[in-house]
Amino acid sequence: MAGGGERPRSPPGGLLGMVAVVVAGLGALSGGTEGGRGRAAAMEQHSVDLIEKNYVYGDIKHEVGVYVKVFTNSPFLVCMDLARSQEEVIDPKYLWIGPDGRNLEGRTYVNLTETGKLMVMGFKEFMSGAYTCTLSHKIIETTTQEEREMFEAYKFMVYAYREADHTYQVFVRFTTKECELAANSQFFEELKRILNIIISDLTCHIIESSYKCHSVRIPKQGLSHELFVSFQVNPFAPGWEEVCHQVPYDCEDATNMRVQEARDRIGEFFSKQTYALKHEFQTVPTIHYVDNSFSVTHIDSCRPGFGKNDITHKNCASCCVVCDPGTYSPNNEVTCQICTRPRVKKYGARSC
Repeated sequence: MAGGGERPRSPPGGLLGMVAVVVAGLGALSGGTEGGRGRAAAMEQHSVDLIEKNYVYGDIKHEVGVYVKVFTNSPFLVCMDLARSQEEVIDPKYLWIGPDGRNLEGRTYVNLTETGKLMVMGFKEFMSGAYTCTLSHKIIETTTQEEREMFEAYKFMVYAYREADHTYQVFVRFTTKECELAANSQFFEELKRILNIIISDLTCHIIESSYKCHSVRIPKQGLSHELFVSFQVNPFAPGWEEVCHQVPYDCEDATNMRVQEARDRIGEFFSKQTYALKHEFQTVPTIHYVDNSFSVTHIDSCRPGFGKNDITHKNCASCCVVCDPGTYSPNNEVTCQICTRPRVKKYGARSC
């Protein structure tokens, strides 16, 4: 995903069973218009064609899952399957029904084309849900010219998603003279102060910081004492909201880029400690960095109203997907909680 990892892509292979397509701003490719009508070369190229042409085809046997990043345009949802789109269709008519059970024609936030394609623009949480299209068309017998009207229904489950917010958990160790040394706590406070200065211009800061002192037996070196330091690099230092106001629509990408830069600066800071100990100090300090002890892992969090579920949304497992009706997320956890008394009937609830 941009800024903090790779964006989710459409799953490979043909669309069988519960079909799912992940869309990250593909609507911008079409500028809100239908664009070209190029046809797919073959069925096995379906998932590639969906991305290239910004189309998601229906499936008469199965509902199609589509994940759209908030504030972007959805791809065009096509009111027919790929096979039907390659055939002649006589007198086609299309009826699109939205999640609220009403006709979508005339809605200001949708683009409906004359060929039955639907784009939902500026996607938001409340737009999530089932989008159903009924295609009616005629079949004319070549010998008798008898006309028969056919009806086919296609269902799309469309979900809003956000990028996960990244925080980085850092672990690092320092050798000290003894665990009861008064300078240990002073050193720890100074370390935090320096690290915060290094990343302050990124509106990131150090949180959840702590240290413990342990006795460590090192082969061929005997017993030593080490400070085991841990902290998180967090992108939500005071002022982060003002930075987000400078970014159009949503700012997860910018936030993740900032905290990644902060992580890299801190990593560089510790890598320089080894060089300094070897080349700049005549006498090794009482408390000093343990070479190669720096390690970092990333922790994901979701905005309120969103959560992760790699079972329900396995095709968008790394996404923060809008909470389903009957569930909610009041904070920055990564899961949507089930309401004990389900009264929530909307997507993206923050409370029951």
